Amino acid sequence: MDGDLGDFLRSRRARIRPEDVGLNSYGRRRVPGLRREEVAQLAGVSVDYYIRLEQGRGPSVSDAVLDAIARVLRLDGTEHAYLRTVARPAPRKAAQPASQRVRPGLRLLLDTLDPAPAFVLGRRMDVLAWNALGDAVVGFSRMAAAERNMPRQTFLEPAARELYPHWPAVAAETVAYLRLDAGLHPDDKQLATLVGELSMKSEDFRRLWADHQVKAKTYGVKRIDHPVVGGLTLPYETLGVPGDPDQSLVVYTPEPGSETAERIALLASWAAAPQAQGGDEEGARGLRA
Repeated sequence: MDGDLGDFLRSRRARIRPEDVGLNSYGRRRVPGLRREEVAQLAGVSVDYYIRLEQGRGPSVSDAVLDAIARVLRLDGTEHAYLRTVARPAPRKAAQPASQRVRPGLRLLLDTLDPAPAFVLGRRMDVLAWNALGDAVVGFSRMAAAERNMPRQTFLEPAARELYPHWPAVAAETVAYLRLDAGLHPDDKQLATLVGELSMKSEDFRRLWADHQVKAKTYGVKRIDHPVVGGLTLPYETLGVPGDPDQSLVVYTPEPGSETAERIALLASWAAAPQAQGGDEEGARGLRA
């Protein structure tokens, strides 16, 4: 997406104080953080070169220069990789088909993972497939196909703020991961449409997107306030799918013997019961009692 490199560099400059990198903070500063001249000096490049780079007008930039800038701006590993991606975008690819397919073997793997809730994420954080317990935890099958997108659910579905007791953290992580995807696919028109829709409809998304945070969701902990079984603390692992770099397998791994593991087992029983198919509220209340 146009402007990502400059916006990213400016946002990273803004979080570094001059004294953090051994410079004296002198004179009135119109913007927070380091000046472009200071970044250039510390990275060992000319001011003109850095300005042209930040404006997206620079020549092909070397690894050495990007590494130096990453060091000055104190980028972590994910941010460093993102900088390389947006500074040297891959050649434009032919338009990809609108549908994303999950191969049969991966669907079979999902089913064999029960009793662990699991699902497959594709491009733009679209939810492509899930197992029965993953559905019982998140409710994918009750969503329309167009709604099975994690950013859209997080920001446009009011119930998400009740489902995730730590919603601000979930929202920030979701946007950071989506921006990482945007860096890898700058010409994705569907992604641009999604970002535009969320920016128009959600002030929270608009603010977080402008912050230019990038973060990989390789593992972590998701806390869910489930309407049937109550609070769940769910560690998760995100695994790349061999043969398809645009898909990843997300598996929730509750601690054996924990209260969450017991509630997941209860939820599995509820999901398998006939009343679960029709959303029987009496059955739900009975489980919560």
